[in-house]
Amino acid sequence: TFLLPNNHPDLNVRHQQLRDAIKLVYASTFAQSARSYFSAVNYKIEEEKMAVIIQEVVGHEYGQKYYPNISGIAQSYNYYPVSYMTPSDGFSVAGVGLGMYVVGGEKSYRFCPKYPKINPTLVQDQMRDSQTEFYAIDLQRSVFDFNADGEMATIGKYPIKTAEADGSLTHCVSTYDSENDTLVPGMEIKGRRVIDFANILKYGQVPLADSLSLLLNLFKEAMGVPVEIEYAVDLSNDENSLPTLYLLQIKPLIRKEDLVEVELEKIDRQNDLMFASSGMGNGKVENIRDVVYVDIAKFDRTQTKEMARQLGEINELMIAENCEYILIGPGRWGTRDIFTGIPVVWSQISKAKVIVEMGLEDFPLDASLGSHFFHNVTSMNVGYYSVPFGSTESFVNIDMLKSLPVVRHTNYIKHVRFPNPVSILMDGRQQKIQITRNHK
Repeated sequence: TFLLPNNHPDLNVRHQQLRDAIKLVYASTFAQSARSYFSAVNYKIEEEKMAVIIQEVVGHEYGQKYYPNISGIAQSYNYYPVSYMTPSDGFSVAGVGLGMYVVGGEKSYRFCPKYPKINPTLVQDQMRDSQTEFYAIDLQRSVFDFNADGEMATIGKYPIKTAEADGSLTHCVSTYDSENDTLVPGMEIKGRRVIDFANILKYGQVPLADSLSLLLNLFKEAMGVPVEIEYAVDLSNDENSLPTLYLLQIKPLIRKEDLVEVELEKIDRQNDLMFASSGMGNGKVENIRDVVYVDIAKFDRTQTKEMARQLGEINELMIAENCEYILIGPGRWGTRDIFTGIPVVWSQISKAKVIVEMGLEDFPLDASLGSHFFHNVTSMNVGYYSVPFGSTESFVNIDMLKSLPVVRHTNYIKHVRFPNPVSILMDGRQQKIQITRNHK
């Protein structure tokens, strides 16, 4: 996706910028990330048929910036339901500004469209995990180079307080009341701002949740499979004096969970590599011997970019060997925020068959959802599970990993191999996984 400011004084330059963007969209078919995706789904790139869509960007101009009030994604199947939610109720992830913030896995607000008032997170955690920055088109960049700078050539990243100064946060925030240790919807009092869309989701200022719930059910019925949509919201009044919800994209989530039933055996902490009760995936996998994991003893949250690079190198070797593996590491996989996880792209872990996110004592886990990266995981039926720190039920047997022979290692990553293929059982209905060591 390339976003153009379309404001150069010379119309011929604007036309050339558009032509360059169209060419680069076509050329992206041959990018490493696209080739890895095609390889994973056994798709021949020469059979690819595609079109380029030109859309007007949703939003308004604020000074030298252009962005929508709200952007988000929504899926009709929720792999992490809480309270009395069910998986089929779906979920949405929303943020202020351009949608790449949400899609990139950065700190955004998650909610269930059917039950938008439910938020099981503590106030302190909401403050910690609230959106702190946003993306917008930088209208000062009338001259740019997509070839050199890629999709971010025209994009600026700004602190959320800039959006408050722009006057675009109305109905999108709550304010922390330190005297009562609570969040108060709106910006009437002084205090720390938290992006939680409380006036919209809890008090119905705009029927966003009802609209998303209706659309998810409608498209799910029409396509016959669970779906994912991308959307944007303009809270400014249109010609009819009403805010507007823009539907930007619809795509199917290919699921095979209902085709297979797996009965999980009794948990054996001595013989199990891991057990998790929160995740996605279904079926039995019996041909994997390899585990690639982040060495917890050497984990450094300031070096997550280097970890991603090293994982990419190991993944290239696994591709050459046509070897699938289990991937285990702390924090969110695929996030843009380097301090909440490891910012890998799909091409760097494309041979992973099971992906596990771990929480550490000083590195809390907020399981990743709502990005194109995990759409790939879902559509290719890759298992994805989370193991919170201190869980009495879920665990990863680190001692077992340490006992295995090391095939290769880097500063932060280890690749180990079991003598025999492990047994991977994923129960899609109960959202559980058990990986057991086989001695024969």
